[in-house]
Amino acid sequence: MDESSGGGGANQPSSGPKAGSFYRVFFFRDAADRLSAIPILSARIIVSQSTLSRAAARGADAGAVAHTFRKAGWRLLPFLFLCYVVAYLDRTNIGFAQLQMKQDLGFSDAVYGLGAGVFFLGYALCEVPTNLVVKRFGTRWTLARILVPWGLVSIAMIHVSNATSFYVTRFLLGAFEAGLVPAALYFLTHWFPNQRRGNAISLFMLGMPLSGVVGGPLAGWAMHDLQGVWGLHGWQWLFVVEGVPAVLLGLVCPLLLADSPERARWLDERERGVITDALRAEHAGEAHTAYTFLQAIANPRLYVMAAAYFTFICGIYVIGFWLPTVIKSAGVDDVTQIGLYSMIPFAVSAVGMVLLCRRSDARMERRWHLAACAWVGAAMLALIPFVHTSLALSLVVLTVATTAIYSTLPLFWAIPSAYFAGTNGAAGAIALINSLGLIGGFVSPTIVGWLKTATGSLASGLYAMAALLAAGAVCLLVGLSRSALDRGATNRAH
Repeated sequence: MDESSGGGGANQPSSGPKAGSFYRVFFFRDAADRLSAIPILSARIIVSQSTLSRAAARGADAGAVAHTFRKAGWRLLPFLFLCYVVAYLDRTNIGFAQLQMKQDLGFSDAVYGLGAGVFFLGYALCEVPTNLVVKRFGTRWTLARILVPWGLVSIAMIHVSNATSFYVTRFLLGAFEAGLVPAALYFLTHWFPNQRRGNAISLFMLGMPLSGVVGGPLAGWAMHDLQGVWGLHGWQWLFVVEGVPAVLLGLVCPLLLADSPERARWLDERERGVITDALRAEHAGEAHTAYTFLQAIANPRLYVMAAAYFTFICGIYVIGFWLPTVIKSAGVDDVTQIGLYSMIPFAVSAVGMVLLCRRSDARMERRWHLAACAWVGAAMLALIPFVHTSLALSLVVLTVATTAIYSTLPLFWAIPSAYFAGTNGAAGAIALINSLGLIGGFVSPTIVGWLKTATGSLASGLYAMAALLAAGAVCLLVGLSRSALDRGATNRAH
């Protein structure tokens, strides 16, 4: 799941660019300057006199404040980023494993597709309960509870021997991984105010495309070089190699993270004060409306957003679960080479996502950028069957498709975060959109796998997902007018 917190000063309308003195604040300098281009992750703030006076009272100048947040960033963010990389690897490694395990276990594409999608049923069912315990037990222990069991379940997939055990382990993997992203985002709200949180979240979210850069070569190596070691198949070693890091991260998580600045021993008293003062000043200036979660779920535009997001998720997991199959169909049989070739679409998409979102952010336009990405992605999915015999053309089409489809996520989340910003029901509304949309992670591989089994070709499944993507863009444009988004949720224009 991918969520964010919108930023704004006191009494500021929730959507659209407003007049005033705005300042972008970065704690990673050049790197952050690039990453903060993602619209859902970029934040603007009017520098309030109260924040400056608090900092001045503690003798903290702008340089000292920047140093403090930079120190916190370097201490916390690499670990969270690594957690997300490992999570996405464990979520999608089945796309590589199926190249061997289908033959070894006699699975059809329909069995594989359903097993890949069952992950999201467990994820959706357990996400809310997991989030409810974060405040009670703290983020670091919640993350540890998430990381260790999911790593163990990933390793346990070496014992999969039939369809039932495959479905059960995939469901458990989703159930245990549920809550990682919202728990991490909740954790960041205790460390970074809005104007700095955008950069922090951007580093965290880039774990998704960059995991594809790492995951392909790693999968190729494990499935090729470790084949037969200790009597295990290559696909079994893949689950071990990518499951062990999750367990290790879970074991060290309570030692590396602190739930709040007050509990961080590696900060001195002045540094703790700088962070806590910034957070208190931000909360003191928030102006939430009485627009509640119950009112939010009665708003039809919420379901328009959820429907559109569902289609984008369907497209994303066509790439995540079937990209290795497309590369193999282009004549590449060696799993190591498949892994290396798969790096290309994900590496380009990481850069392209930032550039596309920077353009959207500069123009403060979301709907048409998002629709264009969805339509381009749909066109590329529909084009794959016509070029699948050519490796070069397949890689070009896959690269454009991956870049366009992956860019829909940050572009999309810029819309509900702005629409519901400043309302008491914002968190619940965004969580509901995310939960409904993630059903696409179950539907997409299930439909594609069933159609591939029924027809003997991936083409019909790709056409179906392309049609869904294109329809999602139309749904968004028709159901969410620019004027309605500008008015925001609090006006509830009908």
